[in-house]
Amino acid sequence: MMIYAYVIGFLSQALFSARILFQWILSEKAQKVLSPVIFWILSLAGSYLMFIYGWMRDDFSILLGQMISYYIYIWNLYEQGVWKRINILGQGLLFLTPLVAVAFVCNHAGEFMATFLKNDKIPLRLLLLGSLGQVIFTFRFVYQFIYSARRKESLLPVGFWVMSLLGSLLIVIYGVIRRDPVLVLGQSVGFVAYFRNIVLERRSPHQPISEE
Repeated sequence: MMIYAYVIGFLSQALFSARILFQWILSEKAQKVLSPVIFWILSLAGSYLMFIYGWMRDDFSILLGQMISYYIYIWNLYEQGVWKRINILGQGLLFLTPLVAVAFVCNHAGEFMATFLKNDKIPLRLLLLGSLGQVIFTFRFVYQFIYSARRKESLLPVGFWVMSLLGSLLIVIYGVIRRDPVLVLGQSVGFVAYFRNIVLERRSPHQPISEE
């Protein structure tokens, strides 16, 4: 079972890394921070797989992170006109999967508490560290959503990248302590891109724009 979990986890992180790579390349070409459609498509696909990985690993902090950001990815795809191009069955599957998982948790609260929040393999202090990293790393998308909604377009502001750096660092520390290669490798890849986007945003005299 663990080998399948790692395959899913590494595939998810590959998608997350690819989104940063594409966003970084397009932004470097434009010399300004862009919010390309491909970034959000890969985000949604990677999040879907990471949710499965977190469930298979009995890791509450991973689940927490994915549950918060998942629907923000959908909102950005809707804002950029991509969501409506997906057929109704695909929309239903993507939209309902996390809700079904939440319903399962509600119906199995005791089992969930025992497995995720009282996991002997993850001490409470370590769980709190991982959860803090996931919260910061995930709430960057909450910040991005509020920032973009006010301007009525999908944007990636400088605060998003600052939170990315901090949250990613905490998750890497958590992954090292837990000896989780998926988290360590996946989060380490983005460091340079996060910092470079901060530099680009600081240098740009204009607000970042979205790219259709």
